[in-house]
Amino acid sequence: MQQSHDLFESKLELTPPTGAAGPRLWVRRLAVWKEPGEKPIRDIHLRPGLNIVWSPDGAEAEGGSIGHGAGKTLFCRLLRYCMGEGRFADEEQRKRIGVAFPNGMVGAEVMLDGVCWAVIRPLGLRRRHVALQHGDLDTVADDDTPATGIETLVQAIEEAIITPEITRLVRTQPGQAAWPIALAWLTRDQECRFDHILDWRDPSSGSEAPVPASGDNKALRVAAVRAFLRAITEEESQNQTSADNLKSEIANKETQFSHLAWTVEREQNALITALGLVGQSLPEMPLLIDVLRREAETKLAKAAMLPEMGTTDIETARRTLNDARSTFDRLEAERKEINAQLPAEERLLTNLQSEVPGLSSAAQMAASPVCPVCEVPIDKALAEGCNLSRNPFDEDACRARFERKRQEIAEQEEIVKRLKARVSVQQPEIALAQQAKDRAAAHLKRLEDARDNRSLAWETALNHKKKVEELSRAFDEKVSVRKALDALEQKQSNIKGKFEKFRSNQAAVFTEVTERFDPIVRALLGPSASGEVKLTGKGLEPKIIDGGDRKTAAIESLKVLAFDLACMCLSVEGKTRIPAFLLHDSPREADLGLTIYHALFLLIQALEETTEQPHFQYIITTTTQPPQDQLVEPWLRLTLRGSPGEERLLGQNL
Repeated sequence: MQQSHDLFESKLELTPPTGAAGPRLWVRRLAVWKEPGEKPIRDIHLRPGLNIVWSPDGAEAEGGSIGHGAGKTLFCRLLRYCMGEGRFADEEQRKRIGVAFPNGMVGAEVMLDGVCWAVIRPLGLRRRHVALQHGDLDTVADDDTPATGIETLVQAIEEAIITPEITRLVRTQPGQAAWPIALAWLTRDQECRFDHILDWRDPSSGSEAPVPASGDNKALRVAAVRAFLRAITEEESQNQTSADNLKSEIANKETQFSHLAWTVEREQNALITALGLVGQSLPEMPLLIDVLRREAETKLAKAAMLPEMGTTDIETARRTLNDARSTFDRLEAERKEINAQLPAEERLLTNLQSEVPGLSSAAQMAASPVCPVCEVPIDKALAEGCNLSRNPFDEDACRARFERKRQEIAEQEEIVKRLKARVSVQQPEIALAQQAKDRAAAHLKRLEDARDNRSLAWETALNHKKKVEELSRAFDEKVSVRKALDALEQKQSNIKGKFEKFRSNQAAVFTEVTERFDPIVRALLGPSASGEVKLTGKGLEPKIIDGGDRKTAAIESLKVLAFDLACMCLSVEGKTRIPAFLLHDSPREADLGLTIYHALFLLIQALEETTEQPHFQYIITTTTQPPQDQLVEPWLRLTLRGSPGEERLLGQNL
């Protein structure tokens, strides 16, 4: 303890601005209500200087309860919530708290330049947000006070401490305040594990912190830190904006150049193949374009010399083909008709011929006919009479039928003969018609192919010539983009040179940071250690030297703590645009080791004693027991336990 006092007396002196009576921004009280008008279920009074929120763990806890889950992180987030952050927990935890506290609210007394702001924000279904200057927290907690929104407090902090000039330098989005970004730095998420000085908000916390407080772009956070430390000028900020725009423009140009280079390579290879130049010795671009252009023009001239088929010749050939097709189709139709008719006619002839024997027999029996019914001779039937028929037998009619049938047969035989004769004549006619049609089709195809080949050769030659000109334009554009890219890269190099000058001009600020960072490192690690903070082209680089450049997990966490404390010391002296306020949620004691962890508490107490009264507020939550001397007021402000539920922050299990 005495060693820390001696170190700070000799190496680190805090000189608050003249007239300063305490921290410009600090939280005097945090309270939680389950119902409006009732007594708070938790009422925590805080102070300038060191404030410890302790949750005993293991053997240190009564009944052996664990220290985790007692509400330390929720305490930090409720405090952040009352200082202007958008949410107090992730979605799942907000739902659980909302169910348990549908009318619940959290309130804080935030001191800004000696004036109390009474802040009330809802935990459940209520939507009343109040931030009232010169307000009384218990009065504002009643429903009678109209909602003002938390933005009034954010705006007041913005104007009093951050200033509009710094807001512009932080490079926030239009309409975005800078205070939420500074608050993210000063109240790091426990989930970030104090791994890096630029890790402030973890996505799992559900805080919805704005860019650049969140997101992957650490360069924006470097710019924000520099702005808060007053280590960046408007000119550099404008140059940074120009550099960012230039970087984007260069990326676009590089993409454009790559595409053009690919296009030129593809098109020139395609043309070399299409023009039959593969295997020949060819010059490089742009001389290659002249070779390709000459070859394309030669092929176009050759295409122009091919015979041109007139439209009249093709139309005549097409009519000849149509006439040949008509003749062939007519003969083919006639053949099909005869082939269908001939079998029927032959069957009819056969049927007629089958009737001849009966008629011939009837004629022969006409002299002495026999009745076909009763087989009685007709003469006898005529002489004696027929008992079966009353019609007399007509011999002349019978002979007449026989003659008519013979005539029909003769006529049918003539029909069959003519059809067979036509079939024999048709075969050579159809063959000749087929040949005429084929010759006409072949002639038309030759004419059309000649026309199409000439057209194709002409179009191909024209297309080659067009492709050569497109290649020429693409190559010219590629050259132009390359020149523009070179100019942009030269401009980027010039801006980088300016940044080196800017960083050199701001070296004094980081010298002051180092002058606080180094003794803090010595206080935590011992007199053999040293530390420095540099601004390089890669960003902010804190270093701790203790038998070499240390980069262990413990040292990385220590860098974060020491850097935050060094910046807090500068804020005490009014050399930054952030308040001298820090909230550290459970630093990694397991990595730091108990000796260093206890040294941190002693260091903060030593910082209190560098001035007549504390000009900063440092709040730390821990499950590891702080030094025994600090387990009392004024440093120990709140003790929480994981069980029973009444000992947790909200007084119950959720």
